[in-house]
Amino acid sequence: MASFVPQNRYREYKQDTQRLLFWIIHASNTILQSSAAAESGTIEPQNHQNVTGQVTVKELLSMAKTISKHAVRVPGAIYRKLQSVTSARTAMYQAFQQLAALSPKPDPEMEQSNVTHKYFIDALNEIFDIFGGPAWLQEQQRGSKEAELDAELDAEVEKANFSNKFAALSLGLSAQGEPSTVAVESSGDEESDEEPKSAAPGQQRRQARPGRGKKKKGGKRAKKGKQTAKPAPQTLDQVPLESYRIIEAADGIVTDYLLAVYSLFEETLDLRSYMSGVWREVAYEGLNSAVAGTLAHLATAMVKRTEAAIMIEFPGHESYETVMQTMTRGNIEKAQGNFTMTLHRISGADWTTEMVEEAKMDVKEQFLIYAYQDLVDFVTDFQATRSGKPTKRMLAEIDKWNPTLDLQRATKEQRHRWRRSYTINWLYDLVNVYSSIVVQRNTMKGEHHVYEKVDWAANGKWSEHVRLFGINEFAGIVTSLAMQKPGTDIKKRINPSLVFQLQCIVDSLTPPMSGFRPRRDVDLFLDRENERFGKGFPQGSHVLKQLLERDSMLHGDPNRHQSQISVLECLMWDFRDWLGESKYMYGLKTLPPSRFSNSNSNGLWEYSPFLCGTGLAESLEIVYRFGLVLWDKVPEPMLLVHLHNMLVQKKYLERPIGLFAALGETFSEAFFADGRPPTSNFQQALTSQINKTGTHLAQRQRAMLKGTSNKMHSMLNPAANRFFRIKSNLLLYRENGWDPDRIPTEDLGKHTFLYNLRSNYSEIWPTGTPGPSDANRSDTFIFDGDSNLMPALPRPARADHLSRRDLLEFLRYDIYSDVCGRFPYSSLNYSWVTARIMTCFMMFEDELKKRNNPLYQDIYVVNSGRPEKRVFLAVAALSETNEECLQVMAKILEEQRMGWMQHIYWEDLDSDMERPFQRASKFRGHPVEQDACSIM
Repeated sequence: MASFVPQNRYREYKQDTQRLLFWIIHASNTILQSSAAAESGTIEPQNHQNVTGQVTVKELLSMAKTISKHAVRVPGAIYRKLQSVTSARTAMYQAFQQLAALSPKPDPEMEQSNVTHKYFIDALNEIFDIFGGPAWLQEQQRGSKEAELDAELDAEVEKANFSNKFAALSLGLSAQGEPSTVAVESSGDEESDEEPKSAAPGQQRRQARPGRGKKKKGGKRAKKGKQTAKPAPQTLDQVPLESYRIIEAADGIVTDYLLAVYSLFEETLDLRSYMSGVWREVAYEGLNSAVAGTLAHLATAMVKRTEAAIMIEFPGHESYETVMQTMTRGNIEKAQGNFTMTLHRISGADWTTEMVEEAKMDVKEQFLIYAYQDLVDFVTDFQATRSGKPTKRMLAEIDKWNPTLDLQRATKEQRHRWRRSYTINWLYDLVNVYSSIVVQRNTMKGEHHVYEKVDWAANGKWSEHVRLFGINEFAGIVTSLAMQKPGTDIKKRINPSLVFQLQCIVDSLTPPMSGFRPRRDVDLFLDRENERFGKGFPQGSHVLKQLLERDSMLHGDPNRHQSQISVLECLMWDFRDWLGESKYMYGLKTLPPSRFSNSNSNGLWEYSPFLCGTGLAESLEIVYRFGLVLWDKVPEPMLLVHLHNMLVQKKYLERPIGLFAALGETFSEAFFADGRPPTSNFQQALTSQINKTGTHLAQRQRAMLKGTSNKMHSMLNPAANRFFRIKSNLLLYRENGWDPDRIPTEDLGKHTFLYNLRSNYSEIWPTGTPGPSDANRSDTFIFDGDSNLMPALPRPARADHLSRRDLLEFLRYDIYSDVCGRFPYSSLNYSWVTARIMTCFMMFEDELKKRNNPLYQDIYVVNSGRPEKRVFLAVAALSETNEECLQVMAKILEEQRMGWMQHIYWEDLDSDMERPFQRASKFRGHPVEQDACSIM
C-alpha cells in the first residue's frame, strides 16, 4: 500500500539519493559488462564496475558521462530524484552559510563543509545537464503526451522499488544484459520496442563547468570512517538499497545529521503555522474544537515520526536540547539576527528562481525555544519542592496572570511575559490534576509511593483512574519529568515532539477573540444544565439508564443490562468530574488550589482550547464506542429499523421517519444482509441477519478481540461486535497511533478522502451535490445517498507526494465530516437515540395491551416467561399476520416522528463539503504572514 504520509526533507533526501545511485550504478555496470561497448573503445580504461553501492562524487560524474555516451534511456523518476536531492543539498548549503555566520570568527570546519556542499551541488547540476534535464523539463512544462507517458512509467519505477529486474528493463536491455541502441529520450521514460532514436540535443556530452572545486583525500577519510566488521559484498546484487551512498569527507555523518535537524525544524515550523490557523478558525469561525484537537494529534504524530528517524540513525542525538544547539551552533543570541526566511518564485524552462519576499526570523520563536525554556524552568521549579506550589522566586514572576490582557496592544516583551506566566501556571495545574490520585494516596491514605519511581505513563499502572481527557500522554511525560528528585537534569528526556505539543497548546489560546469560550463545544456535548432536550450526553444517559432498569424488570432479570448500566454510569461520572471541569476547581484536600484561582479556578480547561478540543475528541470517540457496543447487545435498534423499513415498504407509513431511515442508511451493513433493505420476506431478512454471525467460531473470534485492559477504549472495541463494527474516523486515528498509513483500507468508509486517495485517486475530485435542505432535514436522511462525491479542491501534482498541509487538509475533511459534517458518526447522541427506540417499544406494548391484542397476549401474558419478548414481538409483526399490530406501530411512529438532527450534540450540522476549506483559507498562510498574536 502506497504511503500518503509525507516524508520529511531528510528522509526523502536519503531515499531519493539511494534510488538515484541505484539506477546510475546499475546503468554504468551494465554498460561496462557489454562486450560491444568494450570493443567500441568508448569505455575509459580507468572505469570499472561498482560492487559496493558506494561512490565518490567524481566517480558519479564519470558514470553519468558513460551512460550519456551510450544513449541509455533516462526515466523521468531519475530526473525528479536529481532535482529532489539537489534541492535538499542546496537548502542545507544555505543553512550552513547562515550557521557559519553565527560564529564570532571564521570556523574552518564549517567553511570546508560549505566547499564540500558546493562541489556536490555543482556535480548534481552537471549530471542533470548530462542526462538532458533541461530538454526533459521543457517537455514536462508543455504537458505533452510524452510527459504523460513519462509520469506513467515514473509510477512504475516507484512500484518496482528499483529492483534489479526493473533496472534492466528501464535501461532497454535484453535478458542477457546486452544494451540495446535505444537512445535517451529527453521527454519520457516509457518502455518501447520502437526503432532507435537519436539522442536529444540536450544529452550530448558537455564540458565540465569552470570553477569546480577539488576534493582531495575525501574518499579515503569517508571510507575509513565507515568500516564495518562485515565482509564486503562480492556482487552488487547482494547490496541492499539502504547501503547505497555517496562517499563524502569525514564530516559526511555530521552533514547528514545537520540535514536531519534542519528538516525537523522546517517541519515543526510549518506544522505549527498550520495548527495556529486551525485554532484561529475555532475562535473566529466556529470550527468545532474536536476537529482541531484531532488535527493537533495528527500533526504531533508527524513530528514524532521525524524524531524517531533521527533517534534510529543518530542515537543519543534526538533530544530537543541537542537539535536546538546544533541548529544555532550553541549560540542562541547570535542566531537571533542571522536567520532569514525567503519566498521564491520558480519560473522559466531553465528553472530559474526569483525572490518574492524575505523576512528576519525570530529564531527563539520559530525554533520553539521560548516554549522549551518555559517547560524546563517549570520542571526545575516543580522539582524543587514537589509540593505542587511554585517557589517564591517563580511565584514572583508568574503570579497574577491577567487573562484579559489585550495582546494586540501589548508590546512584544509584554506578550512574552504573559505567555510565559500562562504556560507555567497551566503546567502546574496540569501536573497537579494528573498526579492527584497518587499524591492523595500518599497524603490521605498513608501509602508510600516514591514519586520519581511511579509509572506516570498514560497507559501505566494508574491509567484506570481518569484524570483528564485528551492529553494524558503529554501529561504523563511532563509529570514524570516534574516528579524527579530535585536537581535532576531532564533536558535529554525532552524530545522535539513534546516541545511542539506544548507550543500548540499555548498557541491555541493566543487568537484574541472577544466572547470566545474554549469550553463552547464541550458544553454543548455535556449540556450540564439540561438546557436543550435530547442533546446532552448526561441527560440522555440518565434517561437510558432508567429505561434499561425497567426493561430488566420486564424480563424478570435484574442483571439483564447490568454491564451496560455500569459502563454508562462510569462514563457519566468521568465526564462530570474530568471533562471541561475537574474536581480540582472545587479544591481537593492536600492539593494546592488552581494557579488560576484569582480569575477562574477552572482555568486548566477555561484557558485551554487545546485541552477542550482534544478532550472532546476523545470523549466523542468513547461514546461512539459505547453506542456501538450497546446496540450490539440490546436488540431494540435492530428490531425497530427492520420494522420501520417494512412499514414504509408496505405503505403503513406515507414517508420514512428521518431518524430510522438515516440509521438504516448509515449502518446498512449492520442492519441488512449485503447492506440492502429488504422489499419482501421481512421476517426472514431479520432472522437471517441475526443468525449469520452467531456461530461458535464467530463468537470465539470476537472474544479474542475484546481488550483485557481496564481502559475504556479497550473494553469498548467495535471489532468484537457481531453487527455494529463500523469505525469512526476519530476511532481509527487513535487506534492506529495517529498514523494514517497504518489504517487498514477495509476500515475506511468509501466516502473518505483517505480511502479515495488509496483506491482511485483520479476520481475523487468531482463536485459534490448539496445535502438535504434546512427545511426538511430534521425529518429526512442526513446523507443524500451518494457516498463517493468529493468536494472540488485544488488537485496536488502527485497523489504520493502530498505536502503535510495537503494531507492534513484531506484528513481534516474526513474529521470534519465525522464530527459535524456530511457523515457525522461522532455527532449522534447514541444514548438519546437508544432511549427513543426503547420508548417506542414501551409505547407499542402499552397500546397493544390496552387493545387486548392477541399477539401481545400470547407473548407477554400466556408465555410471560419467554425471554426476549420484544424479539418475538418484532418477528411476529414482520410476518404481516396481525394487521392491528402494524397499524399501532405505524401510528406511534408517526406521532413520534423525529430526525437525526434532533439527536446530535451540536446546534446544527454542515452538509456543505466545501465550506470548511473555503472559510479556512485565510487562516493558514505562510508563517511570515501570521500576525504577532498568533505566532508571537
